[in-house]
Amino acid sequence: MLGRGGAGKSTLAVRLGQLTGLPVIQLDQHFWSADLLPLAPDAWSAVQRELAVSTRWIMDGDLGPYDVLCPRLQYADTVVILDFSLARCAWRALRRSRERADFWWWLLTWRHRSRRVVLQAVAVSTAQTDVHMLRSPRQLRHFLADVAATHRRRPT
Repeated sequence: MLGRGGAGKSTLAVRLGQLTGLPVIQLDQHFWSADLLPLAPDAWSAVQRELAVSTRWIMDGDLGPYDVLCPRLQYADTVVILDFSLARCAWRALRRSRERADFWWWLLTWRHRSRRVVLQAVAVSTAQTDVHMLRSPRQLRHFLADVAATHRRRPT
């Protein structure tokens, strides 16, 4: 899951985990220290490679300017990008918790800065990957319905 802060990546990851039975890995739990300091890029790349060793998972997280995407994208078979409006994401972020100034700057500039970086990383790392760019809650509902229908049809 990738996208602007407050887009609902964590909620979507949990729901997809319920629908698919896949384990959900919350990247924030592995990236930030107790005092909210980010890991160094080399250390973060190594952590992601360790997390991606398993063949089946859902990874939730977009760490903005701190992120190193390629280590996890090279193992992904599906990438979901939530590209919801600034107003929707800002409202959700305000409701959920107090955030630092660097979070708000990332949230405000995501579409013009971070999204380009995300799309470039996805294009380079995921030649054989399904990419879903969801721009509205309606598109998200349709995506979840498709996932649910697909997993109901699969034999257990």
